[in-house]
Amino acid sequence: MSVLILTSEEDVTADMVVAELHAMGTPFLRLDPADVPDKVVLSAHYAHGDFEGHLSANGQVLSMEGLGAVWMRRPGEPAANAAHPSPWLTAEARQALFGMLFAANARWMNHPRNADRARLKPWQMRVAHLSGFAVPPTVFTTAPRLARQFAEEHREVVVKSASGPPPGDPGLSLPTTLIGPDADFSAVAAGPALLQRYVPKRADIRLTCVGTRLFAARKTAAPDQVDGRYGATEHAWEPVPVPERVSKSVDTYIALAGLAYAAFDFAEDEDGIWWFLECNQGGQFGFIELETGLPIAAAVALWLSPREPLGHRQVEGARGA
Repeated sequence: MSVLILTSEEDVTADMVVAELHAMGTPFLRLDPADVPDKVVLSAHYAHGDFEGHLSANGQVLSMEGLGAVWMRRPGEPAANAAHPSPWLTAEARQALFGMLFAANARWMNHPRNADRARLKPWQMRVAHLSGFAVPPTVFTTAPRLARQFAEEHREVVVKSASGPPPGDPGLSLPTTLIGPDADFSAVAAGPALLQRYVPKRADIRLTCVGTRLFAARKTAAPDQVDGRYGATEHAWEPVPVPERVSKSVDTYIALAGLAYAAFDFAEDEDGIWWFLECNQGGQFGFIELETGLPIAAAVALWLSPREPLGHRQVEGARGA
């Protein structure tokens, strides 16, 4: 059985998994949906109750019958790189490519339907509560009065973007900012605002879930650091064990979300509690592996390989585990 990797050509993190698949001898095809139809040829044949499908790219051919797993990493918009791109061509290319892939009997990391839902921060908050995580009080609102009331109740809150920086227009991005109840909340009426009670933290935690395996890394936070994803500190990421309560909550979250891969971000407070901040269904892991030695790329390759058994949770918290 073969593996299909859907991602951009410049995806260095995918390169790490490709190296592992090479070492394992697992056949794979890597392509970017943005290259349909100019550099990717596809065909799907339905007749007499049978289905045959093929993808061809980079001199390789992959049959849907031999497709074991699909890794939706960082794919481009279908037909974006076409000689004459258009919304119509994008819609047609998406219909053809994903319609054919959904018809194949393959497992996904992650299925686009579940991945699209998992990106929604308001939905994440609800699932995080249902999963038993410690979650800071959070509000999404377009009402300045409600935003002000929330800030008055919790005194120190952070305001941040729910969707992240918009592609191609960084000037519109909203950095995570610490504010108080005396802030001007009138701009909330112009677009939905995400406000969350500030968690004074001693460390940032990145927990990467790959199938049944957990990889946790910890980085000591700088004083008064609001968002650990930005800004360099003198501290490095280090492997850490996963508390049993968090491990159980991850199990529940992954099951409810229907995900095979997820990257969780937590803020660790002075009492050692891991506060759920967000779950990125396609989060980066290369920087964690390079600093800690945690074998995340190998775990992804194993999950994609037909040799990977589906079993009980494994927690990996030490170098080379």
